Amino acid sequence: MRFGMVDIGAPGLEGSILAHTLRLGESSGAVKKGAVLTKHDIERLRRSGYAQIMVAQLEPGDVHENEAAQTLAASLADPSTTASDASTGRCNLHAAQTGLLALDRNRIDAMNRVSESITMATLPERSLVQPETMVATVKVIPFAVPRTDLDRCVEILAGSRVLHVTPLRSFDAGLVLTELPGVSQALLERASRTQRARLSVLGSRVRREIRCKHSTRAVARAISTLRDEGCNPILLLGASAIVDRGDVIPSGLVAAGGEVVHLGMPVDPGNLLMLGRLEDRTVFGLPGCARSLNPSGFDLVLQRFFAGEPVDSAMISGLGVGGLLKEIPGRPMPRNLSAPRSKKTVAAVVLAAGASRRMGEKNKLLLPVDGIPMVARVVDALQQSRVQRIIVVTGHEPERVTEALAGREIEIVHNPSYADGIATSIRTGVAALGEDVDGALMALADMPWVSTDVINRLIDAFTADGELSIFIPMFGRKRGNPVLWASQHFSELLALSGDVGGKALFHRHSAAICYVDVESAGVNIDLDTPEALQELGIRADEKPGS
Repeated sequence: MRFGMVDIGAPGLEGSILAHTLRLGESSGAVKKGAVLTKHDIERLRRSGYAQIMVAQLEPGDVHENEAAQTLAASLADPSTTASDASTGRCNLHAAQTGLLALDRNRIDAMNRVSESITMATLPERSLVQPETMVATVKVIPFAVPRTDLDRCVEILAGSRVLHVTPLRSFDAGLVLTELPGVSQALLERASRTQRARLSVLGSRVRREIRCKHSTRAVARAISTLRDEGCNPILLLGASAIVDRGDVIPSGLVAAGGEVVHLGMPVDPGNLLMLGRLEDRTVFGLPGCARSLNPSGFDLVLQRFFAGEPVDSAMISGLGVGGLLKEIPGRPMPRNLSAPRSKKTVAAVVLAAGASRRMGEKNKLLLPVDGIPMVARVVDALQQSRVQRIIVVTGHEPERVTEALAGREIEIVHNPSYADGIATSIRTGVAALGEDVDGALMALADMPWVSTDVINRLIDAFTADGELSIFIPMFGRKRGNPVLWASQHFSELLALSGDVGGKALFHRHSAAICYVDVESAGVNIDLDTPEALQELGIRADEKPGS
């Protein structure tokens, strides 16, 4: 390929590739980078005063960047991934199913060494991905590459799979929660729902839960019962941490006829994990950090187990490199005692107007989560965050929703047109913000597991220097809620109509989006149906405080 400046009147210029976008004047548009020049393009450039232009001219044996990228993506073809159409020398690969990303690093490295002009980048190995998550991108740097280099790359990628999304198997797990005198039922409920949510994200469920005394005999009975009922794996969450093989949880497993395979792991948080076996069942003694949905060593092991990988002492012992995970709330000795403070005004808009039609006769926002109404739990997390104002938009049963939020420092605005779709509630909330707000956090009242930490992470990202203006939480490579919008988007939010939320604006402003990695699956869990409530152990006939 020849590349360089060429006279605008040079012979053979037609069919060349323009290297950089060239403007044609204030109202005449432009000829874009990468355009294959036509006679008309050349004449327009000449009339605009260009005497020379920089172009790429393909020679025999060259392959255009898009053809090369598409060819490489086809070499990676696998039923677990899909490839986009190539554009500007780039072809992206996306997951076609939920699972763990498996890679052949040696061959990917070998391909990247063939030529500086041909590259492939991927997510980290064993990343948990959801359908449509981008897992890899192939990028051809120049406008064309030699056929010989492309063929060599295809040869390296041929044969066994280089990139694959290993699907997660579905399991019916058993859960044992032990109790000590003085332990509140609310704490046990929270622990139970956390495990149900953790398994739900991975496509599995808790089939049976048993609560018992924190004693060897009681734990052994519970384990035996879950084994007899066909539960696998069996999860044991003790009222106190496991500190020795002779402790209550390991002793209970041994008393039930099982064995302790491994105790402890080189991952923090998650050091106090126990791995055990009971006949053909796998048993996990959970570390205390598993009471939170924040990532821990337990999640790393559980994901590999669900993906069908052998879970044994060798695997656990090999997790040390990269095993220093992010901080979790409530750690006795936090690693970082300081936190950034917001310099911009952020208000939260809680959308609490829906009629919960899929829930039947119950107003789901009033159902108890950890003993308080769902909508109140959402507001409480916001009140403990760094948002400066909280605006709650009501619609269906406004008096009951307002009563559930009594005593909280909030502003309530009513949306009489709530039945016309979520856009009416967004407009009502944004209209109430006024002119002194820099950003609005759009929170959904049926997402009670969005933590204060997640909210503060979004605010931290918003207040950092930069030009991004839409901030979306990501967990497990899946987009979640709430979304924080900078004020320049308020006019567009006010223009939404029907049952269309802010998501409709994402494509239009893709370059302005900042995806914020968070450590909580709560950003992906909303409660829309009775089945969702049942899966997470929330009773529709229960009253707050009972």
